[in-house]
Amino acid sequence: MEGFKAKFRLVTIVVLSIGIALVAIYDLLKPITNGCAMTYMYPTYIPIPVTESLSSSKYGLYLYHEGWTQIDFNEHLKQLIGVPVLFIPGNGGSYKQVRSLAAESDRAYQGGPPEPMLYQEASLVFEEGVKMDETDVPIPSQYKRRLDWFAVDLEGEHSAMDGQILEEHTEYVVYAIHRILNQYKDSQDARVKEGAVESSSLPNSVILVGHSMGGFVARAAVVHPNLRKSAVETILTLSAPHQSPPIALQPSLGHYYEYINQKWRKGYDVQTSRTVPQLSRVIVISISGGGNDYQIRSKLESVDGIVPSSNGFMISSMGVKNVWLSMEHQVILWCNQLVVQVSHTLLSLVDPETGHPISGTRKRLTVFTKMLQSGMPGSMLRQSDPQQSAHLPLQKERKFPGSEKIKITACPSKIHWSAEGLEKDLYIKTPTSTILAMDGRRRWLDIKELGSNGRTNFVLVTNLLPCYGIRLHLWPEKGTSDSDLPLNKRVVEVTSKIVQIPSGPAPRQIEPGSQTEQPPPSAVLWLDHKDMHGFRFLTISVAPSPTVSGKPPPAASMAVGQFFNPEEGRKEFSPKSLLLSMYSQKDIFIKEDHPIVMDFAFGISLGLLPATVSLVTTGCGIKKSGLPVEEVGDMDNGRLCKLRCFPPVALAWDPTSGLHIFPNLHSRTIEVDSSPALWTSTQGSEQTNVLLLVDPHCSYKISAAVSLTSAGRRFMLLYNSQIIGFSFAVVYFALMRQANAWELDLPVPSLLSAVESNLRVPLPFLLLTISPILIALFYSWLNPKSSPSVGSFFVVSMICYLIANGTIIILILTILILSHSFARIHVYFKTRWTWWILDPSTSFFSFKVMRVINANPSLATSLLAIALVCFVHPALGLLMLVSSHMLCCHHALCSYFTASSKARSEDLFGFGQGGKSSNFKNDESEEGLPVDENSSGSPDSARSYGDTQLEIFHHRHGLLILHLLSLLMFLPSLVAWLERLSMGHKFPWFLDSMVCMGIILHGICDSKPEFNVFFQIPGMRGYEIRQGFVYLIAGFCCYLSGLDLAPYKAFYAMATIGAVSFLFRIIERRNRRSGEVYYSRRKHSHRH
Repeated sequence: MEGFKAKFRLVTIVVLSIGIALVAIYDLLKPITNGCAMTYMYPTYIPIPVTESLSSSKYGLYLYHEGWTQIDFNEHLKQLIGVPVLFIPGNGGSYKQVRSLAAESDRAYQGGPPEPMLYQEASLVFEEGVKMDETDVPIPSQYKRRLDWFAVDLEGEHSAMDGQILEEHTEYVVYAIHRILNQYKDSQDARVKEGAVESSSLPNSVILVGHSMGGFVARAAVVHPNLRKSAVETILTLSAPHQSPPIALQPSLGHYYEYINQKWRKGYDVQTSRTVPQLSRVIVISISGGGNDYQIRSKLESVDGIVPSSNGFMISSMGVKNVWLSMEHQVILWCNQLVVQVSHTLLSLVDPETGHPISGTRKRLTVFTKMLQSGMPGSMLRQSDPQQSAHLPLQKERKFPGSEKIKITACPSKIHWSAEGLEKDLYIKTPTSTILAMDGRRRWLDIKELGSNGRTNFVLVTNLLPCYGIRLHLWPEKGTSDSDLPLNKRVVEVTSKIVQIPSGPAPRQIEPGSQTEQPPPSAVLWLDHKDMHGFRFLTISVAPSPTVSGKPPPAASMAVGQFFNPEEGRKEFSPKSLLLSMYSQKDIFIKEDHPIVMDFAFGISLGLLPATVSLVTTGCGIKKSGLPVEEVGDMDNGRLCKLRCFPPVALAWDPTSGLHIFPNLHSRTIEVDSSPALWTSTQGSEQTNVLLLVDPHCSYKISAAVSLTSAGRRFMLLYNSQIIGFSFAVVYFALMRQANAWELDLPVPSLLSAVESNLRVPLPFLLLTISPILIALFYSWLNPKSSPSVGSFFVVSMICYLIANGTIIILILTILILSHSFARIHVYFKTRWTWWILDPSTSFFSFKVMRVINANPSLATSLLAIALVCFVHPALGLLMLVSSHMLCCHHALCSYFTASSKARSEDLFGFGQGGKSSNFKNDESEEGLPVDENSSGSPDSARSYGDTQLEIFHHRHGLLILHLLSLLMFLPSLVAWLERLSMGHKFPWFLDSMVCMGIILHGICDSKPEFNVFFQIPGMRGYEIRQGFVYLIAGFCCYLSGLDLAPYKAFYAMATIGAVSFLFRIIERRNRRSGEVYYSRRKHSHRH
């Protein structure tokens, strides 16, 4: 029965792991529609002459020129007078990827700044109360200078796979920055020699734009000791991981990240700087691709904790003004909507007076804020506190830089309306006001009357442009007054509070003069009771529609405003209902005359369980429409509702990725790029609040169902590093059980049996999984910056641990099947044919070198592996170690099959007798059994010898799996190294070599199961640290490294065990001569 339960546990976990993996792969392979427009260009790449440099001969530097005509490269270089911008490609990227940004920058320079929109813009206020007014950084009517785009050619190397490549790229970027600045001096000198008069000053800094790993290289170059002072003051990154590598596999890669990030933290730290902090003038802007970027998650692209909010921020492409799109990792380089916005942003950094980038840090940050961020960033969309008002924010809420109520300004004086139209006043008596056309009327709403009964908030959605199409005013009294006070003292215009939102395509008019479907809203205004305090009336003025002779006026215009109570629009999807929605979706019915803003709280973050939200219009007030009964009867209900109801809009906010807006929401999977249930998760990331802007005239059926495929994809993308770290912990826990069995004089279980034993509930499963989680939570409580939800943290961590077990089980079964097959084949042929090449008496094995190697295989393996690790590549040394384990396993298994008259598969897998192997005989004669598989004295001795070989196989099989995982972690680095062989060879990083040397020493020194004593405490006989306890601690360390999303730290535990084991083996060998033995032999121990 126990064998059946064990197999059932293993099968269940394997099926779970494979199922989640297949679901994730299915969703990853589905095509993505991002809505991006293609960017077109006519590129020319001008090589920049290189000077003497260590790495200049390997890489290249180019200047981009836009145009289809042929140019003289030398003459073009002489005319360099623009603002230098250096593009740094990412992992496997090309310098030619600069073409989209450079081409659109050239067009933007020639076309000039876009016409300013009168929507509300984001604003900043700094810690000491200094306000950055938008008038301090005006947008000029014409850009002062063009951008000169340079790009480094890094030969398409995979910098995300190797820390040494990252360091070399950093060194070359530093050289490229200096070369660019020198080129401007050379160009000016050449022009002066030709008689030109130079009045402009030379640039002293370069703007860096990095994509993917190029963004991290840009930051690494800034803190490089060889970089000139103030040579870089502005960095813009696109889909760049700043917190850690996408998957931190290699120790040197993870260490280099930590080193650079620590230097950045110190660079902004006032306490560590006696004068001005080193990086006080450097700002970093990170633009993420959002949920569609499967390679880099937004949490990795955040600069929180690295760059203070006074010097930078991260914004998702879904929140970038005039973009509002999520895009893939490579698409972010050519998506025209984003490229155009970035081009105008960089051109706006040029000071009109000096022709160089603005020197003030705050002014540059203000330019990025105004040009990129929406006036409605939406931090208050996250309604974590039910007592708080569901207020749609009208400005960026950041403490440092923070937010403030932006100064209310009136519409520009150049915009004039016909005074005749405004005399046609309408008096609205209902809380909801609807505008279907530009009728030139002014609507009066009594705040005291319509805003009673808790309706303290007012929201207006419209597709009319502020000031040009619609204006709003707050009046302390109605109409004109006899008061002598000027108008601006009595009436406050709030039109500037209108915030832009993305809108879908406008409906087409079927025939001239006919009614069209309701157009989607493109702007929203939110006023709370504080905004309207002290005022009696709110007026909505609509401009008269412009008419052209012979053409009808545009009919696609709308505006709906309403006084509402936010508490009436709150709905909740509990965690239980979300989980059940995978099988049956949950429906919520909303009747007519509902609040225009519906606040839906999802108990589980939509970044972990994306939900497909559907809105079906069930009614639209047909009986109240005023249409003739016969016309209503002939008209289709859906068509009529499209004429009356504007398309819904969904707005979601995530603390990490920011604002997400989904226009024209009828049926769509809502997903935010959050990172819940992590050790470093911030407060509020465990749930998602979605605000729906829906027409109050219509009734809806709102359905929500978790998308199973999207959930599987999000899970694997978010927690793959955690699963890798847990995989090492699973193997260590299995090795612990093997070591404990040897110590207790029990048969060494197979690795598969040991993994299964650790999955038994309640013990040891809960002990092994809950203990490190509690340690992580205790550390989080000590750190105020992270506060993960205990429940979700437990659940997700345990699911990751189960998937890690499933992954290891699959790997174990694969190795077992291959080992079993090869051993069977070997034994089959060896018993029938004699292979002379394997005969030790042949001339090949008679060489002295081969005799030494054959007598000391461990020494030969260790020396060769360490030589490869130190002088070639760590992966090759690990490959040698894994090969040694495989040969030993093969030899032991062949010996087992040869010695056993009937080799039972249940003994091989460890489930034949309730998961136990056959017992050994406590016979002293077994001490002298030979190691040659052909030696067998009797059936009993053969049986004992076979069991001994099976134990050897189980022990070395565990080491094989552990070190095979280590080899797989270094494989990406090996691939990158092989690609660079033609470019010269460099020795591996010292850290990687030392760590892998420790791993090799662990594989050699602990290759025999009788070495069950890890360390003998000096001077204290009987007090010793056993191998099982050490493996338990190592497993906990790997578990914590997985929770920290740093699986490479598992190498440190393995290397430490190897180093201490090597030291103890030296001490043990030295003291063996005096008769002291530090490891205990079993009663039936055999000579292995």
